[in-house]
Amino acid sequence: MSITYKEAGVNKEEGYKAVELMKKAVAKTLNKNVLNGLGSFGAMYQLEGYKNPILVSGTDGVGTKLEIAFKTNIYNTVGIDAVAMCVNDVLCHGAKPIFFLDYLACGKLSAEKAADLVSGVAEGCYQAGCALVGGETAEMPGFYKDGDYDIAGFCVGVVERENIVNGSNVGEGDILIGIASSGAHSNGFSLIRKIIKDFNADFNGKKIGEVLLTPTRIYVKTVLEVLSKFKIKGMAHITGGGLPENLPRAISEGHQPVVFKKNIEVPEIFKYIQKAGNINEDEMYGTFNMGVGFVLVVDKNDKNSILELLKELGENAFEIGYVQKSQAGEKSLCLK
Repeated sequence: MSITYKEAGVNKEEGYKAVELMKKAVAKTLNKNVLNGLGSFGAMYQLEGYKNPILVSGTDGVGTKLEIAFKTNIYNTVGIDAVAMCVNDVLCHGAKPIFFLDYLACGKLSAEKAADLVSGVAEGCYQAGCALVGGETAEMPGFYKDGDYDIAGFCVGVVERENIVNGSNVGEGDILIGIASSGAHSNGFSLIRKIIKDFNADFNGKKIGEVLLTPTRIYVKTVLEVLSKFKIKGMAHITGGGLPENLPRAISEGHQPVVFKKNIEVPEIFKYIQKAGNINEDEMYGTFNMGVGFVLVVDKNDKNSILELLKELGENAFEIGYVQKSQAGEKSLCLK
């Protein structure tokens, strides 16, 4: 007696349907540099207008934030997170994200849910100005539970060699400018899930699950505009490990960042989490972004002009500290 792939748990027709539903969302991200569409074995992208281009790549996923999407049945935002986690990292080196590929895995495929997830990816790519050139949807019955999905992505950006930002010329007295986050972004959710069990609970008139699903901010267009007008010495995307883990990565040897907590506008969601879990402040700052999603390290003479430009661009940005010489090469964050 023969057995079919569908009887083994893989529905090819549902996969074909998912691709058809995804195509419209993907199409809005494409541009003249993409030389082929969905369905090819590999995506082709033409580089134009660069003298000495350097490719900068990054990959990441959404993590356990996905469980909140499953429990609230909201699938169209976490794709934005998948893009944001990658493009913001690439951006830290001054690179413009040019294309993105996604990976979606599940136990049992629902074409509609998969299309919602990828519509979020497409929206993230649109916000970042990069093309969604391809991806993979893997139905893996018996490996993932029915109803569970995992989503990750891979981004490639490009920067002129002479414009690479790597923190090497950061010096004493440089200023740290923080750009506000939209909330928890995509980090610390294993702790959040341990504390918050009811995602339908009220939080300032909204369901807390919806608030926690607020997508990670994409800083690409804002930061590229700043880079077009000013020399930025270093940049940090504040992800897992918060400011203590990520900010020192943007600072040159022999220096360390100093951050004043009083200068940071901490969103209410973090205050709620801290109180609900009885979490000490050091643990909060070492787990969450605490309201700072991205940091620019700039010359003190450019500080006011950059803050003014960020305000014009609609960003909530603030001076959070400065760079000082460190003792014995110590780069760790000094949080005051």
